[in-house]
Amino acid sequence: MHSGRSYKLTEFLMWTRRDIYILTVLAIIPTILYAGLDIKWVGITWVPVALLGTAAAFIAGFRNNATYARAWEARQIWGAIVNTSRSWGVMSRDFVSKPGASSEELKQIHKDLVYRHIAWLTALRFQLREKRTWENMDKSYNIEYLKYFTVDEWVNKLEDELKEYLSAEEFNYVLKKKNRATQIIALQSAHLKRLADDGFIENNRYVELELLLKDLYDSQGKCERIKNYPYPRQFATINTLFIWLFIFMVPFGMVKEFDKLGNGMAWLTIPFSVIVMWVFTSLERVGESTENPFEGSANDVPITALSRTIEIDLREMLDETDLPAALQPVNSILT
Repeated sequence: MHSGRSYKLTEFLMWTRRDIYILTVLAIIPTILYAGLDIKWVGITWVPVALLGTAAAFIAGFRNNATYARAWEARQIWGAIVNTSRSWGVMSRDFVSKPGASSEELKQIHKDLVYRHIAWLTALRFQLREKRTWENMDKSYNIEYLKYFTVDEWVNKLEDELKEYLSAEEFNYVLKKKNRATQIIALQSAHLKRLADDGFIENNRYVELELLLKDLYDSQGKCERIKNYPYPRQFATINTLFIWLFIFMVPFGMVKEFDKLGNGMAWLTIPFSVIVMWVFTSLERVGESTENPFEGSANDVPITALSRTIEIDLREMLDETDLPAALQPVNSILT
């Protein structure tokens, strides 16, 4: 997530400069043919270009609106995870008690419930950062931009981070599973049942805690739906085709219009075509970079930072003082 006021123009130009190179070549060739070599038939009327541009604008607007909806839904889901996590911390601390139980025993139970929840957050964010074939982080412009920030889940290992929050037995059990986040919640439920059987949780409170686990499963499932179901490929494909077909035609239509002004004005086709074409390719690039809100780009939901915020809140509920620092933006990027 970009946490600054806006992207700098230099950043945006750097991000799209390869497109600008291609667009400049596409603008130069028809202009040289028309104005330099006097091959007038390459110039076409502006009407079909304008019609195609209208269609391209509609489809680009549709895609950007749809991909923004995916990103905003992802942020809402993680907002719900934050709220449910805080409720889990308070309720697991205050609902778990038993007359005659020592304070040390109760503190250990509370810690186990809270730390296991942090383990769930850790497993979930690592799963959401896994690569999918339709994601875009392996494209050259995104790879290059990664020099401005790092993605924690790509430089660290899940195994190293889970060790801090799970017992050795649970750690070994979870690592054998495919969907580790799912199994960690299952471990939470099993632990709650044992506590209820042993009299540490009253029946109505036990039900409330299980409902929180259900809410967490719901949030996890919503994240997995966005992660595992891409923006429909047919819409993504037609958007790219329309945009680039329009871009290819722009200089052929614009050169004839500028030539009507006389006095060598046809050469203005090059800068103005590049500007028009750059607007459309940038719209496509923005839509593409918003499609997958968990892949780890500079425009994604900062699930690592949100997980750290939750961890700090929950561990403070346990009256711990040795807390990790909140994650700060690096070059205005928060992951």
